[in-house]
Amino acid sequence: MNALHLLLNAVTVIFIAATMFAAGLGATLRALRTAFSDVPLLVLVLLVNLILIPLLGWGLAVLSGLATAPFIALILTASSPGGPFGAKLGMVQGGDVTTGAAMQVLLAAVGSITFGFTADALLTAADVGGGISLDVGALVRTVAILQLVPFAIGLILRHYATETALSWHPAAVKVSNVTFLIVLAGMLLGNWSDVVALLGTRSLVAGFLFSALSFGLGTLLATGPVRRRTTMGSITAVRNAGPALAAIGIAFNDQPAILGALAAILLSGLAAAIPIAATLGRRRPRSPEATTEMPDAAP
Repeated sequence: MNALHLLLNAVTVIFIAATMFAAGLGATLRALRTAFSDVPLLVLVLLVNLILIPLLGWGLAVLSGLATAPFIALILTASSPGGPFGAKLGMVQGGDVTTGAAMQVLLAAVGSITFGFTADALLTAADVGGGISLDVGALVRTVAILQLVPFAIGLILRHYATETALSWHPAAVKVSNVTFLIVLAGMLLGNWSDVVALLGTRSLVAGFLFSALSFGLGTLLATGPVRRRTTMGSITAVRNAGPALAAIGIAFNDQPAILGALAAILLSGLAAAIPIAATLGRRRPRSPEATTEMPDAAP
């Protein structure tokens, strides 16, 4: 079992680094500057994802009366913005792909710094499990290194060696997708008894409602045309699995119950976010921007 945990941890590190490296390879400074020049939208996106959504996760965990493991998993999920699959859902719904991808990258980068502080504050305030305190310093250092360094390398390559970056981008995305599936399968199969125990409980419902309500908040508290607003909804609904996985490894020694709860909450959240995006995509005409090529990315 220890060998399996070590293997899962190694694959998790590869997943986090590959995801952010792919994000850097796929970003351009021009697109980032254009998206960030919309100050009202930028402020609202940061407000919703860094403050309101974590509070929403805490509120749902309390109202649902979740047990300790799913409570922790939902808090960690809510505290981690910028899941890459949110940008993919922006394309599925025929939304504002360029702005969505830029905001996702920003949230993932900023979340590298804020995640530890936010999760620790909420877990401390909730007094879950008799009081849990995260090693914020170690968590921030680990997540920042795993996310910001690969992203910066990818962005530099895209700016100074564009052809190389474009040729590497599909492979980086594939590594991200495959490693995420391996990690998710490992969480489900390695902790199957804990996942099965969640069936019929409020945990899956809480994960589903969290994603659906996050989409609503992200859409409502955004500016611009409807396509852009709903794209911000998808970006908000899909959280970043990387920091949550890192936190479980660092602070909770890969406890099977928490890993299983995280997998269940991530899957139930996608069960809400994907149909919303697909329904929007069927109901609206495709815009030229929405058909811009964007490879799949993991949450």
